[in-house]
Amino acid sequence: MDSVPYLAALSALAALALAFYFYGKVKAADPGNPRMVQLMTAIQEGSRAFLRREYTWVAGFVVIMTVLIAVFLDYGRPWGAIAYITGAVLSALAGFVGMTVATLANARTAQAAQTGGASEALPLAFRGGAVMGFTVAGLALLGLAVSYLVYVEWLQVDDPFSVLTAFGLGASSIALFSRVGGGIYTKAADVGADLVGKVEAGIPEDDPRNPATIADNVGDNVGDVAGMGADLFESYAGSIIAPIALAAFLPGIVVSADFATSPSDLIVPELFLFPLAIAAVGMVASIIGAFMVKSSSSTSVGDLGKALHRGTNAAAGITIVGVFALGAVLLDIDLIEKWWGLPVGVVGGLLIGYAIGKVAEVWTSDEYGPVKKIAAQTETGAATTILGGISAGMVSVAASVGLVALGIGVAYWGGEQAAEGLGIYGIAVAAIGMLATTGVVVSVDAYGPIADNAGGIAEMAHLPPEVREVTDSLDSLGNTTAAVAKGFAVGSAALTALALFKAFEAALTAADPTFVLNLNIGEVQVFIGLFLGAMLPFLFAALTIDAVGRAANKMIEEVRRQFREIPGLREGKEGVEPEYAKCVDISTTAALKEMLIPGALAIVVPLAIGFIDVDALGGFLAGALVTGFCLAIFMANAGGAWDNAKKYIEAGAHGGKGSEQHKAAVVGDTVGDPFKDTSGPSMNILIKVMTIVSLIFASAFV
Repeated sequence: MDSVPYLAALSALAALALAFYFYGKVKAADPGNPRMVQLMTAIQEGSRAFLRREYTWVAGFVVIMTVLIAVFLDYGRPWGAIAYITGAVLSALAGFVGMTVATLANARTAQAAQTGGASEALPLAFRGGAVMGFTVAGLALLGLAVSYLVYVEWLQVDDPFSVLTAFGLGASSIALFSRVGGGIYTKAADVGADLVGKVEAGIPEDDPRNPATIADNVGDNVGDVAGMGADLFESYAGSIIAPIALAAFLPGIVVSADFATSPSDLIVPELFLFPLAIAAVGMVASIIGAFMVKSSSSTSVGDLGKALHRGTNAAAGITIVGVFALGAVLLDIDLIEKWWGLPVGVVGGLLIGYAIGKVAEVWTSDEYGPVKKIAAQTETGAATTILGGISAGMVSVAASVGLVALGIGVAYWGGEQAAEGLGIYGIAVAAIGMLATTGVVVSVDAYGPIADNAGGIAEMAHLPPEVREVTDSLDSLGNTTAAVAKGFAVGSAALTALALFKAFEAALTAADPTFVLNLNIGEVQVFIGLFLGAMLPFLFAALTIDAVGRAANKMIEEVRRQFREIPGLREGKEGVEPEYAKCVDISTTAALKEMLIPGALAIVVPLAIGFIDVDALGGFLAGALVTGFCLAIFMANAGGAWDNAKKYIEAGAHGGKGSEQHKAAVVGDTVGDPFKDTSGPSMNILIKVMTIVSLIFASAFV
């Protein structure tokens, strides 16, 4: 049993080694002609410049939070503060590494599409994404395993599991700002480029005449790669920390009368190590699954999807077998009545996560009815197109909530089978089940922005039309895989936040044994908190959507100005180049300015409510969890559906490119852009950040 943290660290190092191996494969590929290399370099430079400025701004926030942790929390001096900084640094590093490799893979994927079609382009794009996936999972698990060894076993610091929770808050801080800032950047550029380019000027997507194209392609990397990487880093780390914190804050979690003699007898070491062991099994399964992604010569989205999902399916199967084997070895002890109970919860979470991903696929892939229905509604204009996307997103919420409720029920039942009182712990480990195969899930997700960039480079470098057909099919699949990954992230967020909430409740009692959290909605303060919590995700979404709108307005005016004032630009006169740098600067400045207020809300509001009334904070967290989850699913799936309806029309349906139907679809897509890439994916971070902040400062509240 003592070897579990070491094995977890070893599996994390294996993941990082695989990431380095895939990096070598990507770098060795042909980047194409000088024009493609020039475009790739411009995207690289823009992406790195933004990330440097973003991390500089966020560093100030990290310093403030470090001081607060050190001043207000006994365990924060120095270990909590150090753990917080460690989580933040590793999260930022994961995003930077993944983005760097993605900007190397884009031109190489376009060149592979030109020389070998989809059968060469798909594996290359996947390997580029796999660097991101296994860097995220590897750094998160390595950081947690080493932190466990240092704080719990080697130094045996006071309140070591609270120190581990501070690691999670550090990861959450970077994730929140990276998702919001990167999302504002990418969608400001995307909306501006689409509305002026495709709707007003009638030129193709990613046409080199459009001044916003480089900013748009930079945005794919800073938002959908670096931001998404920090998001999944936080989700993965949080899912492991939640059950460990729960076991620590609930020493009386096992209450069977046969052995409940004193609180010290009820602390079961296996409950602390089981989450790390699950993560290690999932990591090994993900590594095996990554090698099972085979090429496909077909450009059909369905065939490409089968090729890409082969790895995730294999990883899931191996994980299921491994978790039950792990349970038989680790949990066959006197204090656990049925060793298979907790593995049932883990596997239930894994299967529900895949089911939520399937819901996302059904509602966002043009292989299924919802997207085709939205495309058909473009025949009657933009208004009906928007209505169709909203409806599809809302229906998908019903399916996803039903699945999460089922998953919670199964996980709770499994925990109770293990031992009376372990039901909530079963829910916590179900969240790890959802994210056990994070390495390969993020690989499939990060593949999408690489394929999107490859299409942009193919267009700007004037490669043959058949190359763009290949990259468009890869990109269309990427929208679906992104929605699937967001489903995993938000599903795990609901379960993780529930476990952290229970740990928060127990931490309050641990800090003051006379205090009992009151969640009776008949009490005025709890009712007020419930309404405030239900409101905050809507306010957060409004602020981020407004931020995209304001930045997009500036982008649209700049693109119009250049078309108006640069002679020959709109006509494509030889030798006339747009001023790409000005558009990049607009997105960068807007994103950095606009991300501060939404990001600060997640930290400031729960702290303010907690210091006023803790019962109100309990109601607040409950309300935010429910509405935040539903909004996240709705926005991610509605946005993905609009995007793929547009691509379905661009492939030739309902009049094809340039038609009135296409223009209506572009309008729907621009509405969906901040839904799926800014506000929606930020929701799962929002609900976890607020819960983990409340948990960390619980002792200060009472």
